[in-house]
Amino acid sequence: MITRESKSAVIKDLKEKIESSKALFLTNVIGIEANDAVELRKKVREANGGIVVTRNSLFGKAAEGTYAEEILKGLKGTNAVAFAFEDAPGVAKAIYESSKELEAVTVGKGFLGTDLLDEAQVAALAKLPSRDEMLGTLLAQFQAPVATFARLVNALKDECETQGVEKAADLKVEAAAEA
Repeated sequence: MITRESKSAVIKDLKEKIESSKALFLTNVIGIEANDAVELRKKVREANGGIVVTRNSLFGKAAEGTYAEEILKGLKGTNAVAFAFEDAPGVAKAIYESSKELEAVTVGKGFLGTDLLDEAQVAALAKLPSRDEMLGTLLAQFQAPVATFARLVNALKDECETQGVEKAADLKVEAAAEA
């Protein structure tokens, strides 16, 4: 039997997580093997998130007065809530990939910010590139013009050496033959 003080502590902790998270997702981790549960929690933790499993009534009480009250109040069955504190797509991806491998893990509704997402939208969010992948793509886009300019300057230098001139302005340019 859980004491009233420990219930209050759990509710307070859950409420803080709800208010500080950038996203939350309903899922289920009941019925999977311990090693699989540890692996899922590790993936979620690596995406700066966390998974909480507790009584549905405690989820409901913690959600009172918050944006998440709509889906956390009156939960039935076995549920867990995954919180994303930074990388929402990363946490969604961890749950989604685990649901493909493990039958017991489900992708449920969720919130991104204060916007309600259905199961399909959570799955679509999970298919987005991770934060690190997006940053890598952005960095490549920033580097592309500089890399192109460097290749152009290098090609001019090589052509100057080939023609034996000191300045690019002295290069002899041959007109392309018309076909």
